[in-house]
Amino acid sequence: MEDLDRVQVGADARQLADLAAIGLDWDGPVVYQSHRTGRYDDAISRLSGAGLTYECFCTRREIRESASAPHPEPLGSAHRGAAGAYPGTCRNLTSAEIADRRRTRRPSALRLQADVPEFTIQDELRGLFTGAVDDLVLRRNDGVAAYNLAVVVDDAAQGIDQVVRGDDLLSSAPRQAYLATLLGLPPVRYAHVPLALNPAGQRLAKRDGAVTLAELAAIGLVAEQVLTVIAQSLALTGPGERVTPTVLLDRFDATLLPAKPWIVDPAVLVSPPGSAHSRA
Repeated sequence: MEDLDRVQVGADARQLADLAAIGLDWDGPVVYQSHRTGRYDDAISRLSGAGLTYECFCTRREIRESASAPHPEPLGSAHRGAAGAYPGTCRNLTSAEIADRRRTRRPSALRLQADVPEFTIQDELRGLFTGAVDDLVLRRNDGVAAYNLAVVVDDAAQGIDQVVRGDDLLSSAPRQAYLATLLGLPPVRYAHVPLALNPAGQRLAKRDGAVTLAELAAIGLVAEQVLTVIAQSLALTGPGERVTPTVLLDRFDATLLPAKPWIVDPAVLVSPPGSAHSRA
């Protein structure tokens, strides 16, 4: 359970209840990131001990402004390439400059000092994908471990060998895979799948109306029907067929996954009596 950021009270229980409602289960007790800070601290200590971290005092605004400003060195130079999306403002600060910033600036974040400009992963659906590697944040300036570090450590600790997620996170995979190699962790296989989008081509969200199980139930679409709708989006079932995760598992074929986003209009999910959805 990814709860390092501020989350709404009870959100975790609702998520687990929704998974159970459509028939999905999980192995062992649910693990919360907020209970695993020691593991993240250990990983950061290993990287710092290898000389692969540095303090960063930049604000987001400063990063945006510095990244968009012209730089004298070529884009592919060692400094710019290694820093990637982050322009490397704090990468080579002197001891005196660091001491001054500690006195006069906000608390520092801790960044990885990346030694490569890019990294290549193998994706089950996209094939080889090469993406930029930047000096990503390992620990935020509030002392909390950053997402990219936490998920890499979590996957290894739980024996995860395949990560399946939305293709909006494809660009994060190379930096996460690179970080795993620095920590000596086993590589994972990736599969980045198309997102569910609204008719305007935007990521499906609360703004689009009834998108949660509770909201759909309130307008007449129960969990079993929602599972059928999802299965139809993957061409795993026909209209109106009742299915279970066990049935879908037997039918699943990764080579048949759609290559395009699933366009969802919540307004038409609940069809009139006699329609495919109402018979599901």
